[in-house]
Amino acid sequence: MSVAAGVPATRSKLTPNQIKGFLAAWGGWTLDGMDAFIYALVLVPALRELLPNSGVEPTPGNIGFYGSVLFALFLFGWGVSMVWGPVADRFGRRTALMLTILTYSIFTMLCAFSQTVWQLAILRVLCGIGIGGEQPMGGTFIAEHMPEDRRKFAAGLMHTGYYFGFFLAAAANYFIGANFGWRWMFAIGGLPALMVFWIMKEVQETDKWKQQAKMKRPGMVESFARLFTPEYKKRTAVMSILFLVSIIGLWAGSVYIPTAVTQIAQRPEYGYAPADAARLASYATAVLALATILGCLAAPGLAERLGRRTTMGLYFAVMLVGISLGFGYVFYLPSALPLFFVFIFILGIGGANFAMYTLWIPEQYTTDCRGSAIGFISSIGRFVGVAMVFLVGEGIASYGSLGVPVAVTALAFVLGLLAIPAAEETRGQPLPA
Repeated sequence: MSVAAGVPATRSKLTPNQIKGFLAAWGGWTLDGMDAFIYALVLVPALRELLPNSGVEPTPGNIGFYGSVLFALFLFGWGVSMVWGPVADRFGRRTALMLTILTYSIFTMLCAFSQTVWQLAILRVLCGIGIGGEQPMGGTFIAEHMPEDRRKFAAGLMHTGYYFGFFLAAAANYFIGANFGWRWMFAIGGLPALMVFWIMKEVQETDKWKQQAKMKRPGMVESFARLFTPEYKKRTAVMSILFLVSIIGLWAGSVYIPTAVTQIAQRPEYGYAPADAARLASYATAVLALATILGCLAAPGLAERLGRRTTMGLYFAVMLVGISLGFGYVFYLPSALPLFFVFIFILGIGGANFAMYTLWIPEQYTTDCRGSAIGFISSIGRFVGVAMVFLVGEGIASYGSLGVPVAVTALAFVLGLLAIPAAEETRGQPLPA
């Protein structure tokens, strides 16, 4: 058994359609990551311009507060994205995948034309509906498209795409955002729409869905109702709690990193100019992305060797330590930048816990409700996350800095560690029909 890959040494040969299907899901998730992180990179310059237009003084506290409001509204859009699950179960994984990519591309591009913070807020909700749907649709597509002996590694590999998207966003910010401004960053976020034409021409629907569709295409209400039958209701509840914990960690521990690095770089002991601070935030994003990619590649092998629950517990423990110490202590140190970059790497490794859901959730549900399950679990926690982000934003405004309020969110991982033993262990089990 290959520990790195979590699959046998002799593996099934992939068909051209399976390769194209993986590239479609991976590419969509890569561009999704780019679009999602564009906002984190341009948060400070965008709000500096839009807040005065909205009658609000662009103080650090107000930038932190309104940035959190926009994050929360974006999460609300991610929550609404659960509608894509029943769409995938009824109309196909390929159709849902294309629609999610098209949605987030169009509305990201339109963000470039925002004149007030509230116009940007509305567009971010609509972006979230598309971005939040791509991962569950891509994950469902890969789970059903790949041979069983390649499925687990493909799940971990797919999730690296999101963080390769971070590299794309960081590179764009370095060459475009720092030189031409935040509006051009949003404008290039419309480019993923071009991928839809390739998917339409080159990628076929999964065989599992086509076989299911010959027998019955479930309605939207029916697909959701299956998740709460005696067979599935405990799994649905536990996995939703775990995903909520991960969401809090993502939006607290990762998305605030560019803002934190920008603020540290502009302290008197460093004195970086705004453009140089933006480039430094791009370096931080690259470090975060590299570490998360490594964590994603390790996830399938760890999950096969240690089990799904133990592996998720390890990732949660890393996030607990990384967020609490990185933001609660290191952020406030004199000359904090070098050590803060170390904690960015730690948070990147822990952030790979999301790859576990792409591997783990499909193993717990059958084909007729798998898309709805992944869509529901990856979305319902985001509604609760909306309230959490508002609380963090209020904490930043009241406290006057983002360090301690973000560090407090690490407590969510204590809840996650307590919930993991109740989750379904699926190590060694094939994907249900």
